[in-house]
Amino acid sequence: MKIKKLIAMLLIAGIGFIPQSCVVFADYASDEQINISVYEKINPAIVSIEAQLDDGVSAGTGCIVTADGVILTGSHVVDGCKNVEVTMFNGQTYNAKVISKMGKNNDLALLKIEPKTALKTVKFGDSENIKVGQRVLAIGNPFGFSGTLTQGIISRIDYTKNKIQTDAAINPGCSGGPLLNSAGEVIGINQSIYNPDNNISNIGIGFAIPINDAKKFIQLSRLSKS
Repeated sequence: MKIKKLIAMLLIAGIGFIPQSCVVFADYASDEQINISVYEKINPAIVSIEAQLDDGVSAGTGCIVTADGVILTGSHVVDGCKNVEVTMFNGQTYNAKVISKMGKNNDLALLKIEPKTALKTVKFGDSENIKVGQRVLAIGNPFGFSGTLTQGIISRIDYTKNKIQTDAAINPGCSGGPLLNSAGEVIGINQSIYNPDNNISNIGIGFAIPINDAKKFIQLSRLSKS
């Protein structure tokens, strides 16, 4: 029985008090509920990044990986930057410093901000367990539209280049953002798109770095500083 009908029957029966937590104002399909749940859980741990360069601004996305302000993003987002500004989901901004970068092929970087309170963090999945056809979600800041959610599937796994291919919309400004499974776990870090118009727009061929590579990078960065 749908919850709206149940509430109506309770009201007709004279039960006047219904806890607010039980009131549902909209019905969602199961797949919509998954998308909503993942977004509401993960978006507070996603940031937008603006890196000041000599010739302009490089924009991207980042994932908060520790409550004290370590952020994972793409190294090409912050390459050659003079300074980096991070904007949280609620509009709060921080200056960030680059604390570690990988080479061009791996394209990962860690930033650090100094928050006054503990931050929400992402949860990592296991990219060894991914399958072609699996549904995925992406959160990013395409063309400055912060906190944008898109969905698609894993279209292909490129074992030679160690990349996850997806048709989830990934556009300029999404680099460094999370590719998520239906449980809200990060399984990849969005990196690039293929497009014959020189990556100006998305045509459904995007690539992400497997999260297991990012986990190794984070671990090595911690070891190098210990």
